[in-house]
Amino acid sequence: MERSNPQLDFYFEGATKWHDEVAALRRIVLKGELTETLKWGVPCYAYNGANVVLIHTFKDYCALLFIKGAILKDPQGILVQQTENVQAGRQVRFTSLRQIMTQEATLKAYVAEAVETEKAGLKVAFKKDTELKLVEEFRLSLDQNAALRKAFDALTPGRQRAYNLYFSGAKQSATRVARIEKCIPQILKGKGLDD
Repeated sequence: MERSNPQLDFYFEGATKWHDEVAALRRIVLKGELTETLKWGVPCYAYNGANVVLIHTFKDYCALLFIKGAILKDPQGILVQQTENVQAGRQVRFTSLRQIMTQEATLKAYVAEAVETEKAGLKVAFKKDTELKLVEEFRLSLDQNAALRKAFDALTPGRQRAYNLYFSGAKQSATRVARIEKCIPQILKGKGLDD
């Protein structure tokens, strides 16, 4: 039973570089038990309201992102961890329509396993970050500004990590300092990086 959502047609019709590829991924994913919706600006496929898989496009590839991909069996070894900080999600990346078509049966099997994982109520065991290792420039800013320290400590752990990842993503100290200075007013307001 196909559960496509006509309100998402704009995403697929508007895709330029990966038009045929995302259309093929949509067709494959919708052959299962998932319902199509829009989350985070991309097509999201859910089972009983729980997000299971997303379709993403990037500059160099398009992908299926399995929300709980870390606990899928992955017998073909095709699941990729986006970055070292992503704990649960895993992608299958594609650079051509041919890749998708040759893996269609495998993709259907992975989607079916992801649905079964959701039905079974399985959860990803997230590792606990007991201590956030702040970049040196930001640690110094916190040590020198009590109001900033208080505001940063009041943020949720996720918001704290987002700021630290943003700061640490800069290769040069001067760039890290510039990013920190730019974000201080936002932190003092109790806001996250993307709020």
